[in-house]
Amino acid sequence: MNLNISGHHLEVTPAIREYVISKLDRITRHFDSVIDVGVILSVEKLQQKIEVTVHVRGKDIHVEAGEENLYAAIDLVTDKLDRQILKYKEKLMDHRGDAIKHQPVITAESE
Repeated sequence: MNLNISGHHLEVTPAIREYVISKLDRITRHFDSVIDVGVILSVEKLQQKIEVTVHVRGKDIHVEAGEENLYAAIDLVTDKLDRQILKYKEKLMDHRGDAIKHQPVITAESE
């Protein structure tokens, strides 16, 4: 997994970087085929904003959140991203099972 963390009008400290990495580990536990993750931390007036774009096989998932506290925004965006990843994973599993369900059953009597 390639991880790119950048700050817009904000310096990304090692503490913030470690916090983001620890929170994003939760996503890789659910879905291990994550190719690339881009994180942009920014400040707009009094609101701390975080945007995360996750590139998985076949889809890009983009989530953003804003709070007064940067750590609260990181928590909020990881919760949103976790839900989106689980939803995408369930959709993939449903489609994989459909191919097996729709095949005709061949028995000795039908031949």
